[in-house]
Amino acid sequence: MSDMVRDQNPLTLPASASVKEACRRMRERRVGAVLVTNGKGRLAGIFTGRDAIGRVLAEGRDPATTSLVDVMTKNPDTTPPGCTAIEALRAMQDGGYRHLPVVQDGKLVGVVSRGDFRGLEQARLDEETGLWERI
Repeated sequence: MSDMVRDQNPLTLPASASVKEACRRMRERRVGAVLVTNGKGRLAGIFTGRDAIGRVLAEGRDPATTSLVDVMTKNPDTTPPGCTAIEALRAMQDGGYRHLPVVQDGKLVGVVSRGDFRGLEQARLDEETGLWERI
């Protein structure tokens, strides 16, 4: 298992779980995302705090009766455990998201968040981005 995988016990819920349950569990765990799994434990989607605001509250949906399957991002981008920190950060920046599920052989093994990275990794990405903007 790579050192890059910070959260090897990510918050997971079935697609049938309610948004209210997902938000309650995210608050309890102090995380910003729920990885939504199918009956076989494989990744089906991701639901984040941004989704709660943009796809639930802003649209006037009832969190108690709205299922994750209706508001999650289906088939999100993923990374293998061996991915480097800079590769994960680059993927998150390019994709415009803050969480990247880690999947190996179709099985969910963890999640990395933009907030997991500090210092040198972030500085390197900022330097790389600045270089591309100057070209």
